[in-house]
Amino acid sequence: MTAPLRPTRPLPTRPTGYVELARYSSLGRFWTYLASAARVGREVTGVRGDLPETCRRRISGYALPGAALLLDVPRVTEALDEGFVAHPALIALLAGDPDPLRAELNAHYELRLDAVLAFTAARDLIARPEFRFVPLVPGLSELPADLPLRARRMGRDEVHVLVQRACGLA
Repeated sequence: MTAPLRPTRPLPTRPTGYVELARYSSLGRFWTYLASAARVGREVTGVRGDLPETCRRRISGYALPGAALLLDVPRVTEALDEGFVAHPALIALLAGDPDPLRAELNAHYELRLDAVLAFTAARDLIARPEFRFVPLVPGLSELPADLPLRARRMGRDEVHVLVQRACGLA
């Protein structure tokens, strides 16, 4: 469902899970993000349950190759403590060396970013990022499919730059 790129009804408050990108922003700036994202080929859709005029849109289709440095290594290590399929990169990780796993991710995976971008009545530009590592070619890597490959928690500025890049503004 493609949504209009110029919604006019701000969200009344900031929902939980959203990161503030800019304070005292403008509706025009929100529209610029949406139009730029559409122009660079991202899919801009409404959020299920929202009216078309609500200032909240999902932007998807941005991928960041070579992003293994953003991997949440402690979470992967914790999952390996409960059992794992033998893979040289995972054995090295258990020995304290994350570099082989990062090399495997850089070679066979990319980090996908989908973000819900919104504008609030308090004039805040906010986003809820959704990161996930996905294989470039399914089945090419021998890492287990149930391995929790998640991005580490990122700061506001990092999220802001990635959202700008996803929208073609950085």
